[in-house]
Amino acid sequence: MNLFRHSLHVLAAASLAFGVSAIAQQNPIPPKPVPNPAPAPAAMQVPVPPPPDVDARSWVLMDYATGQILASKEADTRVVPASITKVMTDYVISAQIASGKIHLTDQVSISEHAWRAGGAGTDGSTSFLQLNSQVPLKDLLYGMIIQSGNDAAIALAEHTAGSEDTFASLMNAYAKQLGMVNSHFVNASGYPVDNHYTTAHDIAILTRALIHDYPDDYAISAIKEFEWNGIKQGNRNTLLWRDPTVDGVKTGHTAEAGFCLDASAKRGDERMIAIVMGASSEKARADSAIALLNYGFRFFETHKLYEAGKALSTPRLWKGEDNQLPLGVAQDVLVTVKTGDYDKLKAVMDIPSTLIAPFKKGQQVGTLHVTEDGQIIEDVPLIALNDAPQGGFFKRLWDTILLWFHGSGKK
Repeated sequence: MNLFRHSLHVLAAASLAFGVSAIAQQNPIPPKPVPNPAPAPAAMQVPVPPPPDVDARSWVLMDYATGQILASKEADTRVVPASITKVMTDYVISAQIASGKIHLTDQVSISEHAWRAGGAGTDGSTSFLQLNSQVPLKDLLYGMIIQSGNDAAIALAEHTAGSEDTFASLMNAYAKQLGMVNSHFVNASGYPVDNHYTTAHDIAILTRALIHDYPDDYAISAIKEFEWNGIKQGNRNTLLWRDPTVDGVKTGHTAEAGFCLDASAKRGDERMIAIVMGASSEKARADSAIALLNYGFRFFETHKLYEAGKALSTPRLWKGEDNQLPLGVAQDVLVTVKTGDYDKLKAVMDIPSTLIAPFKKGQQVGTLHVTEDGQIIEDVPLIALNDAPQGGFFKRLWDTILLWFHGSGKK
């Protein structure tokens, strides 16, 4: 009998301890927030002016690392893309090469359709391909990206999908996968036709994906000139000569589209993407893009807040082999803020008050909320960093008893 009473006292003490812990976890936001990053070195507060006055129908400035839109105008308004279309064509070709469907060494036949496009394209862009000739796919890729050859784009599309129409279906499928929700492509070159449109925001999304997914292919857009069939042509992106940090991406122009430029630059560890659609002149599109890039580098900074795979919290785990469940993030958490606003960032975790095994590694358990001045700017899934299988019979039974006392203590 004494042994029984002693066991009850031990059980009551244990349940009281776990009860206190449970009460603290009732609030979905833990009482202790995620450890915030170390304070940035003290620096003079820099006032951030409004973005530059951009001569364009629509435009976007995006931070590459985070994908955050830093400034924009009419970012999701549908516009005619002209030869900016070829960035989408480039992405599809790169994806098909990566999957082994086509190869840089393929010999591509130049059809009459492609040949004629070289003489009557969207803006006269041509690689001067010869009818019925055989051209290495690699040379066509260079001709499309550097020379903006309409004939090269169509030849690549026909070789990849059998026809340009079928290739356009591929373009739309990849656009959907990338989250380009306001784009629809009808051809590979950008020749003006009905129902062929995109947005500045979608082109920024596409450009970020191209740089990340196919960096070797993206590097072609930094080449200043290319010679084919005895004719040397320069890259139409004049920023390559104006700023050595600019390494892409593509220009476009038609009467309806105006002058367009998809530009990107890398300075140190930071990269910015500027999309200008519908500028009034070639000079205006270049001046606008470089102004946006300079603004982004000058007045914004990107920080890595938390590292992938590192435990940010180890909450109590019930009925498991272990008594704790390490939680973290699957990818590094990066945030871009205005220069000097780093100390305004905070982070808290939203985790269920009671976690009962099993959990699989990588399974989402909660959410990490990153805020700036109290406003959520990033929600990141909190995942289980390890497998957390159920414990044995007696472990589950014991935790069931503790959870019963745990629940009773809250009444």
